[in-house]
Amino acid sequence: MQKAVVVGSLHYDIFVEAPYRPQKGETVLGYKWYPKFGGKGGNQALAAAKAGLSVTMVSAVGDDHFAPAILKVLKEHKIDTSYVKTIDNAGTGMSVAIADAEGDYGAVIVSGANRQIDNSLLDSDELFSDASMLILQNEVSDETNLAAAQAAKKRGVMVCINAAPAKKMPQDLAPLIDILIVNQVEASEISGLKVESLDEALVCAQQLAKTMKMVVVTAGSEGVAYAVEDGTCGKLKAHKVEVVSTHGAGDCFVGHLCAALSLGKSLEEAVAFANDKAAFHVSHVQDDVLVSKD
Repeated sequence: MQKAVVVGSLHYDIFVEAPYRPQKGETVLGYKWYPKFGGKGGNQALAAAKAGLSVTMVSAVGDDHFAPAILKVLKEHKIDTSYVKTIDNAGTGMSVAIADAEGDYGAVIVSGANRQIDNSLLDSDELFSDASMLILQNEVSDETNLAAAQAAKKRGVMVCINAAPAKKMPQDLAPLIDILIVNQVEASEISGLKVESLDEALVCAQQLAKTMKMVVVTAGSEGVAYAVEDGTCGKLKAHKVEVVSTHGAGDCFVGHLCAALSLGKSLEEAVAFANDKAAFHVSHVQDDVLVSKD
């Protein structure tokens, strides 16, 4: 079985459903709340595991009551947690997300222990043994991402980064990236181009592929565009589905795309596979609820 190493965040999410998201100073009467498994790293690890990869997670949790629930979910999906360390006197990463009646959401994250991942764990032959893919995101420190990418490249492992949340990519990290996955906001921030349509997403992907090997730009309900350094490019419209919730859709896309590439699919095939899985994700109630609270 192909293996992915995911270095990234683990969050205990507090998810709130409401008719709409509050404006400044406003109180909105919500429908319900419940805790969910989350963090971009954790969500992408679960997606890759569901797509058929063996997954090892590198992260950190606090010494609080949130941590056992998160570790339980990882283990239930047969994800190796031996590189997920508990940090004394630290809080587990968490977020509060508010979803509106249309299924869109906004969130605030508190990184907690995710900012204290032990980078000495990363330069390990054992960690990367049989690995075909390293998956990174921007919810951990730049130093952690750089150390992980350097260790992977030294061992011939492909490196993917989902550059979210949007921020400037460190100069030393960019040359180590094989696959860049970004949404419209992140693509615009990195490229300086306007990205408000699927056609503009394709132009942006082509521009970014001049310095990156493979680039994928997701454009929400419009679809997804991709480009390769050899000039290969394309775009795919999103499936028309009834949206239940967009929460975690991007992470679902990333995990399945990386799995497909690891299993030998072309970028075009991997994008189509991930697009299908993301459409299913947003149109169905997900199974990552930890405890239901009405």
